[in-house]
Amino acid sequence: RENARGATLVINMIDKTTEIANPAEKNEEPKRFTFDYSYWSHDDFTKRDSDGYLVPASPKYADQLRVFKDLGQGVLDNAWKGYNCSLFAYGQTGSGKSYSMVGYGANKGIIPVACQELFNTINDKKSSGDTTEYEINFSMLEIYNEQVRDLLNPKGPSSQKGGLKIRQHPSKGFYGKNLATTNQKTKAKGNQSMTRTSTMNLVDLAGSERAESTGATGDRLKEGSAINLSLTILGNVIKALADRSSSKKNVIVPFRDSALTKLLKNALDGNSKTIMIAALSPADINYDETLSTLRFADRAKSIKTKAVVNESPTEKLIRELKEENARLLAQLKGAGTVQEVKVKDDGEVSEMRQELEDVIRQNEREMEEMKKSWEQKLKESEKSREDTEENRLREKRKTTPHLWNLNEDPQLTGVVVHFIEPGENTVGNSKAEPEPNITLNGLSIQKQHANIKFKNDVISIFPGLDLAKTVVNGEPVAGETILHHNDRIVFGSNHIYVLNYPAEFKAAQETGKEFREVTWDIIQKEIAKSSGFDMDTKGKSKDELLLQEDLMKIMQFISEANAMSEELNKKVVFEIVLVSPQARGLKEGRTEIFVRMRNLLNDASWLWDKNKFINRKFLMQEMYQNYLQTGDNKVDKEFDMEESLTITDFKGNQNGIMSVSAVPCTADGSPLQDDADDIESPEDLIGKPLYFNLNITNIRGLPVKFNKKVYCKYKFYIDTKEYKTNIIEGTINPDFNYSERFSFPAVTNQLVNYLENEAFSIEVYGQQNTEVLQNKVALSTKQLQHADNLKHGSAAIHSGSGHSSLDMDEVFKLKCSLAAAARRLARKDGKLKRISNLVKESKSQNSNAVELKKLEKILNTADSKLFKSAAKLVMMQKKAEMNNSQVCNIQ
Repeated sequence: RENARGATLVINMIDKTTEIANPAEKNEEPKRFTFDYSYWSHDDFTKRDSDGYLVPASPKYADQLRVFKDLGQGVLDNAWKGYNCSLFAYGQTGSGKSYSMVGYGANKGIIPVACQELFNTINDKKSSGDTTEYEINFSMLEIYNEQVRDLLNPKGPSSQKGGLKIRQHPSKGFYGKNLATTNQKTKAKGNQSMTRTSTMNLVDLAGSERAESTGATGDRLKEGSAINLSLTILGNVIKALADRSSSKKNVIVPFRDSALTKLLKNALDGNSKTIMIAALSPADINYDETLSTLRFADRAKSIKTKAVVNESPTEKLIRELKEENARLLAQLKGAGTVQEVKVKDDGEVSEMRQELEDVIRQNEREMEEMKKSWEQKLKESEKSREDTEENRLREKRKTTPHLWNLNEDPQLTGVVVHFIEPGENTVGNSKAEPEPNITLNGLSIQKQHANIKFKNDVISIFPGLDLAKTVVNGEPVAGETILHHNDRIVFGSNHIYVLNYPAEFKAAQETGKEFREVTWDIIQKEIAKSSGFDMDTKGKSKDELLLQEDLMKIMQFISEANAMSEELNKKVVFEIVLVSPQARGLKEGRTEIFVRMRNLLNDASWLWDKNKFINRKFLMQEMYQNYLQTGDNKVDKEFDMEESLTITDFKGNQNGIMSVSAVPCTADGSPLQDDADDIESPEDLIGKPLYFNLNITNIRGLPVKFNKKVYCKYKFYIDTKEYKTNIIEGTINPDFNYSERFSFPAVTNQLVNYLENEAFSIEVYGQQNTEVLQNKVALSTKQLQHADNLKHGSAAIHSGSGHSSLDMDEVFKLKCSLAAAARRLARKDGKLKRISNLVKESKSQNSNAVELKKLEKILNTADSKLFKSAAKLVMMQKKAEMNNSQVCNIQ
């Protein structure tokens, strides 16, 4: 962006000083700010060919290793000493915050290098014979729109309304309640106490740029405003702390004004050694944001925190006694010299020596007693731990059948356990009455979802009411299904469990039977295979194996999307479509996954590529969360309106894909800015102006025989004008880049009904290739007809010893009869609708009778619209035959 706009440098760094020049005032003296470090990373580097690491080309450039040694290593060293440490990066988007904290490729940032060095240090200590026990807990969260989200458990408590609650501990400060953590513990020999603890906070803040510089509008602008509000409060906190450090009185620090400042309180004002990285953009177009960041950092450097070593009171006392003993021993050694202790005779020296030795022995006895009492406490703690609920449940799992959860993240697998008690075990959501034995919440979980019966050592599962979705080993549960050890069960869309039946497992072991390990991939393959996809890996090419992996990922998303559609009552269904490279207009390549969204009311369908569907799916999740919190299932996001629609012939066969979009605009055709009106449903448009551009971008994958004079035409709404694109020659992948503006000064009920319920058809024309293949010239008509029948699968009908076949005339007659029957059914359906409307009209006029003449008129009158439609179809067919062309319809 900066290069494209011809930006120039306004930042210069000299030792620890950073200078910024005002691009609007060339003669003005640069503003200077001094910090502990000023790192230059804009240029003066070369990329290493072996791994892409950016190596300094001059001493001016600060690479990632140098930044870690100066900052990250200091954080680690302080952590080992027992201090709480914090490091956070501040600055506008694109200035290098995430690059400094996380890094990219071989240029690892502070977080991954610090984690690696932490474990390297532990391994080195263990290798040297250190028997100390180390325990590491790791958690990860984000603050989005003032809501705390748990990134290690995104579907846990943080997914509920309001996110995780922020609580305050008397000594530890603010923390996220129910925040998930991963644990790594290294065992040691003997019993030793944990002498020191340290908490490291590594924070990557959001961009601090001004709203007008981002170009964001609508919901993105609101999100940016919420982020800027948090950073503004952080700025107020920094200023207040700086004022307090400069001895100003009665300064109130607004830590409680935002979730961000609550969680950063310890880092900024508590027991912590804190480092702040201010990331700068050196471009003149970002001068205001960069100057703001420098001033923010300049205020922050004046803040003083009070960090102390975190150690237990017992260990602190032992350490102090050791120090006192060391001091007494030093006095004891010097007790015989005149310089250290002035005495008159040897008796006094002996008496003083004896007193010092008694004090030292007393201190040693106290330390031994403290150590003994600590070890005793540790043993008692371990004994009490054995009697805890967790241990009881662990023992119960060894004998009682139970379901354990399976998660895509191995760290979260097996953390949820549901025991299957003798008798009936009901499965349902939290709204069920009475409360089910196994409570599950989420997509597609019904109140009475399933029943699991455990009787006479046999476990079986029964489907619940209301079409509840339950799958066992990839197969839907339609009736009673016997369950066995290691069976995989999917409740709803994303609750996946594995059955552990200890008695059955033990009996199988005695017979030599082995059970395979159940993994996330195994279940996804089962689901894909039951849906009709070939998931066998034998003899598959690399591209086919990659396609299988993509299928396993997308099927979970499809299941969730369909579940959300069902719960929100959107009357659409999502289906996987595999599209070959030829269908996409390519000679070779991978088969790609597309997703078709089909309207269950009118069978209209939209085709999305995989990435577009995934983006839409996340928007659906936001909409679903809003529905859970507010009960409102209206769309509050502006969706991308470009669609990839399937082109079909009169038989319904796919003949290509067309890219079409309808883009709202202003009366003069310019892009529509953030809409001031609150349009939540199509009915809200009535009486208001509507302008949009209908774009036909391209077609991909037409049949090869239609590569001449390809064009599209259509009619829109009640307009009698026929719209037509330009004609493209010599390609089956034409680019039209066609656009037509439609203007409606005032939207009517009729237009809303058309947009909501009617089908919009675009006809695709292409002149057929009339070249004759030389190998067919010598064949007779009879031979050509026979070859054509074989090609299209026409089968002869055998009856007894005689032989007869349906000729083309008979086939045509059968098709005509079928079409006539369909038309008769449509006419009757139309008459029934008109009679229904007549009844409604009479009721609205408070009449209990319907005029007989009106009924006779409906019953005796043919449907003129159907007649006109049939006549038009015949004319189109004749015209197509005359022009040597074929008609394809899009709906």
